Amino acid sequence: MNAGFTPEPAQQQQQQFEPLYVPPNPEPDENIRHSLFGEILDWMLAPLLLLWPMSIAITYLVAKSIANQPFDDALEDRVTVLGQQIRTVDGKTVGQLRTAGRDILRADDVDSVYYLLAGPAGEHLDGDRDLPRPRANRAGEPARSGTVEFRNDTIHGTPIRVAYAYVNLDPLHERTASPTPPLALVQVAETLDKRAHLANEIIKGVILPQFIILPVILALVWFALSRGLSPLAELQQRIRARPQDDLSPIDPRQVPEEISPLVGSFNDMLERLGKTVEMQKRFIADAAHQMKTPLAGMRMQSELALREVDPAEIHRSLEQLAKSSESATRLINQLLALARAENQPQAGLAFDEIDLAAVARETVQDWVQASFAHQIDLGFEPPANDDERVMIAGQPLMLREMLSNLIDNALRYTPAGGSVTVRVRSSGEHALLEVEDTGPGIAPTERLHVFERFYRILGSNTQGSGLGLAIVREIVQQHGADIDIFNNPRSVSPRFPGSLFRLTFPPPVGEPDHAD
Repeated sequence: MNAGFTPEPAQQQQQQFEPLYVPPNPEPDENIRHSLFGEILDWMLAPLLLLWPMSIAITYLVAKSIANQPFDDALEDRVTVLGQQIRTVDGKTVGQLRTAGRDILRADDVDSVYYLLAGPAGEHLDGDRDLPRPRANRAGEPARSGTVEFRNDTIHGTPIRVAYAYVNLDPLHERTASPTPPLALVQVAETLDKRAHLANEIIKGVILPQFIILPVILALVWFALSRGLSPLAELQQRIRARPQDDLSPIDPRQVPEEISPLVGSFNDMLERLGKTVEMQKRFIADAAHQMKTPLAGMRMQSELALREVDPAEIHRSLEQLAKSSESATRLINQLLALARAENQPQAGLAFDEIDLAAVARETVQDWVQASFAHQIDLGFEPPANDDERVMIAGQPLMLREMLSNLIDNALRYTPAGGSVTVRVRSSGEHALLEVEDTGPGIAPTERLHVFERFYRILGSNTQGSGLGLAIVREIVQQHGADIDIFNNPRSVSPRFPGSLFRLTFPPPVGEPDHAD
């Protein structure tokens, strides 16, 4: 049963609302993209400039190792020769170089050469007493004979390179009962000037060419990047050279494979933009065509009124002029409402959690006076439980605009004496808004087309612009809802099966799930 309302003063049927514009947040500096050429160049040159000092350090270590080897070989030969000068005579260890031998051993124009010969008991036999002895001998550890070993040490605060070996003075030691053989110490040392000079020469030979090669590498990297990114510049020039109305896709075969996905996405955007532009052009053309009828009627009625002298005829022409003006005003209002509805997503409109039943009740009250003029019973059925609140996420002004167009559509197509009912109820987690009438109904083949702009069902004599249901569809889609059309299940007249528009709204975001 429909619940009637007490007539109230007529209110403006078309709701005017301004979109609530929310400016986008400023983009953080760290998210601003810089030059692709500069970023690639930075990522290529930064590791190169970091690795270059490391390369110099590694080259220096390798050069020192290379420089040590020939001089170590020379020290080893000297130790071997000196070891042959030590022998045992009448049970006494003897080892002393002649003057000529010392001169030959110390004959070095760059480095200072030191040597030391020591007996098995550590006694000094010949050479420099200040030359440090091996640590194994200092700690009293058993010495090993047979091979020449090397170490770095200092004498009088000067770094030196030392080669030393232990000489077995008793080759037949294994046949005796002595626990350790008699070992004599032979050491030869030199300062590091020649080694440092050779290492520096090697470093110069390696590093100096790098100072020449590095600028060449930088130039080649710059040239390679410029050539590699040249297709992007060519693509930019081709896009800029296009006419303003050219929305044809870019041929992906003319771009590098790496940016083919970008070109594909750009082509998709061009396709969507082309459809939007085409839709706007069709909309403007259709709107201009629809505006011709009321404007032509207004002009004709005004010309008739100017030619008439009979006050009754003039009054009749003015009445027709007022009707045409009302029709043109309604068409313009609906065009503005449709434009606002289509641009709401871009305007950043925020949705609030609202009571759908309260919005529907207020909207129905606005149309009570119009329903009396049409002699139609307009009613509202709240949820089964009067205390129940049917909550959805939406924008109240847009929802009232949508429901106003549904009620207006139902009142226009329902014959006098019929009824229009607005119903709000819940179905699980979803909210349902239904508008049913007792009019002629909508054939199943027409139900997909009635939401198109300026679409009118053939054979319909009802005046209208064909924009009301298009506005409904836009607002429904923005609220994430679904709209379906059925025959009125409560209609009893075969001639007037009626229509039932059912809108299904999702639950508000963040609403807790109902317990089972």
